[in-house]
Amino acid sequence: MLGRLNHVAIAVKDAKKAAKIYGTAFNAEISEAVPLPEHGVITVFVTLPNTKIEFIEPLGEASPIAKFVERNADGGIHHVCYDVPDIIAARDRMIAEGARVLGDGQPKIGAHGKPVLFFHPKDFSGALVEIEQA
Repeated sequence: MLGRLNHVAIAVKDAKKAAKIYGTAFNAEISEAVPLPEHGVITVFVTLPNTKIEFIEPLGEASPIAKFVERNADGGIHHVCYDVPDIIAARDRMIAEGARVLGDGQPKIGAHGKPVLFFHPKDFSGALVEIEQA
């Protein structure tokens, strides 16, 4: 059901600055900063040969990650994202197995222009899990 690791997201105060550090260290491609108002974040991706690192910064004080960044001033891993071939089938199976989907359970369009859903970290050993339609 799960595909490859799509990305690891790191929440930071300044996504462009953090991405530049990784881009320089790993000689990696860095995307432009993209605001995602529906998710309350600004994203910047660093593309590595086998996955991506997504840097997310709060888009305003009402951002769902604002408190996370406040508690983790130097930044911290926020979530892991996996590709799935069918997001609705994956959601239904995960819920049937006891996982709790966050929000209203309906996919939203994520940073790659594809549907995404998030699942409660308490159901995944403390890790916030995102699934993305492959």
